Amino acid sequence: MPVTELTVESAPDQAATADGPGGVGADVRRRLHPPMPSDRLVSWLVTAGIAAIAATLRLIGLGFPKTKIFDEIYYATDAHHLVLHGVEWDDKTNSGSFIAHPPLGKWIIGLGEQIFGYNAIGWRITSVVAGVIAVVLVIRLGRRMFRSTLLGAVAGLLMTLDGMAFVSSRVGLLDIFLMLFVLAGFACAVMDREQSRRRWLAFLDGGGDPEHGRPRHGIPWWRLSGAALLGCGMAVKWSALWYIVLFVVLIYVWEAHTRRSAGMRHPWRDALLDEFGWLLASLAIFTVVYVASWAGWFANDHSWDRHWLRDHDHPEPPLIGSLYNLFQYHRDILAFHTGLTTKHDYQSWPMQWLTLGRPVAYYYNGDGLCAASQCSAEILLLGTPVLWWAFIPTLVAVAWWSIAKRDWRGWFVLLTSAAGILPWVYYEFSDHRTMFYFYALPSEPFLVLAVTMALGMIMGGPRARPERRLGGTLVAGGFVALVALCFLYFYPIYVGETITYSQWYARMWLGNKWI
Repeated sequence: MPVTELTVESAPDQAATADGPGGVGADVRRRLHPPMPSDRLVSWLVTAGIAAIAATLRLIGLGFPKTKIFDEIYYATDAHHLVLHGVEWDDKTNSGSFIAHPPLGKWIIGLGEQIFGYNAIGWRITSVVAGVIAVVLVIRLGRRMFRSTLLGAVAGLLMTLDGMAFVSSRVGLLDIFLMLFVLAGFACAVMDREQSRRRWLAFLDGGGDPEHGRPRHGIPWWRLSGAALLGCGMAVKWSALWYIVLFVVLIYVWEAHTRRSAGMRHPWRDALLDEFGWLLASLAIFTVVYVASWAGWFANDHSWDRHWLRDHDHPEPPLIGSLYNLFQYHRDILAFHTGLTTKHDYQSWPMQWLTLGRPVAYYYNGDGLCAASQCSAEILLLGTPVLWWAFIPTLVAVAWWSIAKRDWRGWFVLLTSAAGILPWVYYEFSDHRTMFYFYALPSEPFLVLAVTMALGMIMGGPRARPERRLGGTLVAGGFVALVALCFLYFYPIYVGETITYSQWYARMWLGNKWI
């Protein structure tokens, strides 16, 4: 599993020089399409092995506790009602109920309830599936970005052993699905970038002149697939909106840089002219997928605000009227979120998330049996501390590398990490909105990739001195081992295992901030 050097694909661009077919310079060729590792079969075996570990860890004891914990009381119940009525339901009024989030995540939870029944396994099993798929995506994305099966495996192991991703994969809440769709959408964006750059390289290899021609475009299936996946993310939680904006910006910037690498004189203008139609198509797909997720609401006359116009004595045209009613519903949902300032014991602010300033207790029971007079059983949403406390210095290091080397991968992980955290800072100061640590979950895969990139920087590439490679490998391996040991230490409070009160309290490293 070779480690390739973190070469700079976005270094100062040069026009093609006669080093290869069609007069394409070796440096330009390397930037447009650096070679992938040759160990494709081995990489899939590694991926399958890590995925099996992730699945096993997440499935053990999944049915405990048997009762609904934390917000499962809302989402598991809403999922059950979606299966029964096609819409979230209020049994007291026998009509649709008001909800705070779009329905797709609850439909996914409902799928598990349909297969395994309306029980703890049923409303948690699809979270396990989403969590394991996320691990696989991180491995494959890490391998493709860093051109290293080893670094992809490191990213997958860190994701597998992160407490936040682990706990989120074992509860019937929405955030794991939001994270999965965001991660999958940006994995598609990276694939679209590579597809576009390969197409331009083939054009140059064929003797094409970028000033007087273009490669055959075709349909950018990866881009459109990414748009659909991010539309699904928006249909789980609205916070995917920031990632949709970033997706469009990144696609445009990457297309401009591709043209610059190919030797175009006006890459930014030409990228806008060439890609504007496909970017509009992506926005259309976002919208269509999102609206389609409300199909159950449209189909049920008793849905909340389904006939807002009629109920307010206004004419209700067949299609436009329904869409306007949905718009009014969304206004009510937005008002609910912006007015959500009720104090909560486990609320936290964005600046606390990366430092684990206030994790969230999903479950606590002090009545179990253990080897002491006082016992504790808790399920605490807490990222593995060794990993999470490495995020801030890692981001600083990656930011330095990105500026010094002009490496697109650094900017990618920085921006995707920030998109899940920084927008919430506005709501902290503008609305003093009630927020929770799990809002940071969509950023977590990209933060893991940032750590992986930093480890790759330490390890060096094939041309690094052997002593540096050895030392860097020992540092990286030691870090992964520390994360694994830290995860095992906190495992009892990730799964609700009954331990003595003193054992539980010993794990409250930040005292009352974690209690």
